[in-house]
Amino acid sequence: MKTITRSEEETIKVAEDLARRLDKGYLVLLSGELGAGKTRFVQGLAKGLGISDAVTSPTFTIVNEYRGRLPLFHIDLYRLERFPEEDIDLDEMLEKGVAAVEWWGKDRSFFEQYKPRVIVSIRVVSESEREIDIAWEDSSEK
Repeated sequence: MKTITRSEEETIKVAEDLARRLDKGYLVLLSGELGAGKTRFVQGLAKGLGISDAVTSPTFTIVNEYRGRLPLFHIDLYRLERFPEEDIDLDEMLEKGVAAVEWWGKDRSFFEQYKPRVIVSIRVVSESEREIDIAWEDSSEK
């Protein structure tokens, strides 16, 4: 599914709608250039999961956890070369809730083992417009 958003609020709304269709165990993989709106998208996921906490980028902490209808684990690999599986138990996170990973392409082969997943690609069209492509993998498209 491809859609064009024309504001940060519209990007958040697309993610909010997506989050309402997620169940425990889903991995949301986000890609897009720096400043494309990946963290804004995760803010929308949080809103759709009933999370009222402020969602910020975990660039330096690597993982932020938020509590809502389902726990949301927000992971950012921007500063890393690969997923730190020796330090972060992704399986345990997915048993509890949903994980959203920014910059997942840095360790694409690691994430191939995980399904169901939703791959979200965000492309900058203009200063205010984003093209968001959402692909559900190994599940019936919701």
